[in-house]
Amino acid sequence: MAAGSGTGNETAKGARGYHAGGVDTVISVEDVEREADKIAKEGPSRERIAELAKGEPFLTIEGLRAGYGQMEILHGLDLQVAKRQSLCLIGPNGAGKSTILHSIFGFTNIFGGTIAVDGEDVTRMTPKDKLRKAGIAYILQDNSVFPDMTVEENLWMGGFLQANTDKAKEAAERVFEKYSRLAERRSKPARVLSGGERRLLEISRALVMEPEILLVDEPSIGLEPRFIDMVFEILRDLQVVEGKTIVMVEQNAKKGLEFADIGYVLVSGQVAMAGPGDELLQDPQVGRLFLGG
Repeated sequence: MAAGSGTGNETAKGARGYHAGGVDTVISVEDVEREADKIAKEGPSRERIAELAKGEPFLTIEGLRAGYGQMEILHGLDLQVAKRQSLCLIGPNGAGKSTILHSIFGFTNIFGGTIAVDGEDVTRMTPKDKLRKAGIAYILQDNSVFPDMTVEENLWMGGFLQANTDKAKEAAERVFEKYSRLAERRSKPARVLSGGERRLLEISRALVMEPEILLVDEPSIGLEPRFIDMVFEILRDLQVVEGKTIVMVEQNAKKGLEFADIGYVLVSGQVAMAGPGDELLQDPQVGRLFLGG
């Protein structure tokens, strides 16, 4: 498993750690968290975050304080992503990566700050309105297909907010035209799909409502390497060809940063580092703490 997964691993020395190689590359979770906290003391400025979004943000978060119940997980977080850009969030377990996605989509309690899409404040919108009105779709990390429904029926479920069910069926047909893997199995129950095909179905189902922003939680989780490559190729096509804006959390930090235009390193609910994905890949601190090198 790639470093930065946020998952404890048992080594020959009995230490939990982030690693992508032999025991000599292991760094303990506790050391990662301690050193990441040092990095976080001086995070990027709002000017730097705006610069990475080319000064034309489509999705903007300012001073966000959010969490679950009364527990605050995000502490004054800023984020900007331009239209047709991709952002990958990495960091140690518990840093708040998935909480950012949850907050954007309306799954957390917001204690302060704002979330805006194309200049419109969507902070307090319900998840239903985030999808229907703001064009935000959330692709969950868990296996969320309906196994006993057909592939086609699963796609139709993606349009459950459509006033006209014919629109959902039309969107499903466009998916089948684009992805022959699904078209060949349209009448089969979803349980017969491979792991990669199920992930493709989950992504495709989110597209039925024709969103502008895709929130993607751990796209590679549980997949074989060949399917991981396929999923990232699909996401690249959605960004480059269809113009989607993508914000993802990815446990395979190397793969996520290779894909993304921008990378943020999250530590303790704040942005500790931000930069182009390829630059963060070359950063020795990021490499040692999250990439196993």
